[in-house]
Amino acid sequence: MAVSGAKEFDVKAVPAEVMLAIAAVDRLPEWSSAHKKVVIESTHPDGRANRVRMTVSIMGITDEQVVDYSWNGDSSMSWTLVESTQQNSQDGAYTLIANGTGTRVKFELSIDPKIPLPGFLVKKAQKAAIETASKGLTQFVDGK
Repeated sequence: MAVSGAKEFDVKAVPAEVMLAIAAVDRLPEWSSAHKKVVIESTHPDGRANRVRMTVSIMGITDEQVVDYSWNGDSSMSWTLVESTQQNSQDGAYTLIANGTGTRVKFELSIDPKIPLPGFLVKKAQKAAIETASKGLTQFVDGK
């Protein structure tokens, strides 16, 4: 069962600073408790992550994933799942828009697990990932 969700939240930093935090992919375990290990396998010419291998654990399920990242300056980034032990597909994105107090961040996530799980569990895991993305990223950017 595939599920999709999105959340918008504000960060008190300019988009370039928020994107610096997002681009520090190797530091994901510092602000996302689900990310246990992150290894950047290749980078784009600008030095940002291209292909990343990671170990992610959420709700007692551990997944070995390989994702490819795409970047659009300091305004957006997205990723798509290349390999996974637990998912058929995953797509996500951050879109950043400057506002009067810093940055409005839109986070989108779509997941489709390989193993049959009750819909409420898939939605609960997705909600946990979205909350981590908003709260964890905000705290990481703010240096808290």
